[in-house]
Amino acid sequence: MAASATTTHRYEKLTWPEINDAVEQGQVCVVPCGAVEQHGPHLPLDVDLVCPNGVADGAGRQIPDKMKVLPVVSYGYTGHVMDFPGTINGHYEHFIHYTLDVVKSLAYHGFKKVILLNGHGSNMPNLNLVARRANLETDAECMCTAWWNLLTVDPDFLPSWREGRIPGGCAHAGELETSMYLYLDEEHVRKDRVKSDYISFNGENSPFMYVDLFGEGPGTVVSWTSSYTESGVMGDCELATVEKGRRAYEEAVKQLVALVTWFKDRPQDERREHHRQPPTIPMPWDQRDR
Repeated sequence: MAASATTTHRYEKLTWPEINDAVEQGQVCVVPCGAVEQHGPHLPLDVDLVCPNGVADGAGRQIPDKMKVLPVVSYGYTGHVMDFPGTINGHYEHFIHYTLDVVKSLAYHGFKKVILLNGHGSNMPNLNLVARRANLETDAECMCTAWWNLLTVDPDFLPSWREGRIPGGCAHAGELETSMYLYLDEEHVRKDRVKSDYISFNGENSPFMYVDLFGEGPGTVVSWTSSYTESGVMGDCELATVEKGRRAYEEAVKQLVALVTWFKDRPQDERREHHRQPPTIPMPWDQRDR
């Protein structure tokens, strides 16, 4: 079957006239964002690429008439992980500008709804800024979420699935990421090297300082990864299974489909000007960033 805007969910597989069709249909663009970084001795460097791209692809296959999945933004902010060989760091300013350029290009072509689907925890503050700037500097709407945050929409899902310690069992390369990768690309998991390890400060029993994919303490110091994990693993990876990965994948896909469907037809919030006298200078932003 020939590709079309209503049958093909991959953005890059369309022609420019078919992009025009997708714009006219008000489709949502989903941009997976990840990183190339260490995930312990048992997982490959591409975990943060495979997971968000896999979830986005799963949703796109279900609703190709409502969403397009862009090629993954592959390099993220990982400077704190550079003590582990293989990690590729992108300066946070480069990452912000590059990703914002992608969103602004989509807005220029006429797409008015964009979702940044993150797969790397340390991208989150930067992607939140990208989304905020896109909302202020274009006429499109952009939101940021992580694929694991989709697992919190149904409050009953995680308690029915998670067995590891709270907090910390579902941190980096732990129970969740390992399960997801086992489901999406099992042959590349080094199963003979799966060994749980934990963030050292999570054991201090402090109400302030802890890290998990599903929560961070209100007073947490995030520094060199090597300073609080010897192996690069931060979680209960020994509790990971293919079945858990399947359930997590299917839940994330289901919720992304629901998010795209809701976001696509949601009326855009309207800006209201409250100055009594119209401003006489441009908006006080650095014009080089516009």
